[in-house]
Amino acid sequence: MAHGMRTDSHSGYARRNDWRDNATRYALLPLRVFLGVTFIYAGLDKITDSAFMKADGVGSIGETMRGVRDLAAFPELVDLALKSPVGFGYAIALGELAVGIGILIGLFARLAALGGALISLSLWLTMSWHEEPYYYGNDLPYLMAWLPLILAGASYLSVDAWLAERRDSRGLGLG
Repeated sequence: MAHGMRTDSHSGYARRNDWRDNATRYALLPLRVFLGVTFIYAGLDKITDSAFMKADGVGSIGETMRGVRDLAAFPELVDLALKSPVGFGYAIALGELAVGIGILIGLFARLAALGGALISLSLWLTMSWHEEPYYYGNDLPYLMAWLPLILAGASYLSVDAWLAERRDSRGLGLG
């Protein structure tokens, strides 16, 4: 009577698991795209804004930093940046570009995520620390968004995954 039993009873479960596995595999991809595009945009916005990359004047990095200095958790960080506001502005903008590109394409993704977290942390402790309630500021949520990418990296659709696959195939004598 064994021939009368259904043998496909678990195939639906396997398909469901495949869907869940795929969803889990790609779960961090929207976060990577969002943070990558946002940080690239932020870096380009700073570099191309003629008013921003100045030590003084309305909308300048220098004026912005002087405006938040007394409200920052660590005013010493702002003082340090005020020694060369334009240099600091370029450092932040280029850092945002590097982080955004790195996380978007998944190249040194954990390092890029760490860089993004450090940028977000420094901005939270200086620029948005005074926001009350704290969740009105956006730098703390960005900092939290970087943490899963620091832990997990970019294991799919990334240069890191492609390089790891190449290393593995060479180690097995396949390539």
